[in-house]
Amino acid sequence: MRRLTITAIALAMLVAVPAQATEPADYQGAAAALAQYKSAMEKLDLTGVEALFSPDAQIFESGGVEGNFAHYRDHHMGPELKEFKSFTFRNYKISVRGEGNIAIATETYSFSIVLASGETIERDGVATSVLKQDNGKWQIFNLHSSSRKPKVRPAGGI
Repeated sequence: MRRLTITAIALAMLVAVPAQATEPADYQGAAAALAQYKSAMEKLDLTGVEALFSPDAQIFESGGVEGNFAHYRDHHMGPELKEFKSFTFRNYKISVRGEGNIAIATETYSFSIVLASGETIERDGVATSVLKQDNGKWQIFNLHSSSRKPKVRPAGGI
């Protein structure tokens, strides 16, 4: 009986020690990766941004499947940014939660785009991203964003 008890305790310690020795993931690193992406958009320059995305990332925007980042950059966002004078985010909020090396982020924001023509576009947006940490580096492997015209509030009302 004593041998069984000692064996059980030793087995429990072997199982428990690796769980305690594992460092919790730094989910703020996931938020930092998304902040770098947002900053690149505001600079109208996607140079190097592909490093923030997993090669097999999937991007979805406003009801459309955009494919991986290279396709999105070359056929959607890249050409659009060339038509912008400015792209500015405001009221940006992010919430990140995770499980192990996976982080789920929700971002809410408003943005203004000034086109080369001078026209201004105002939108409220939301994005949900799934990021994976590999070798200490966070990469986006799923990004879904949508936006809409801001709701008009009555003058003097709530």
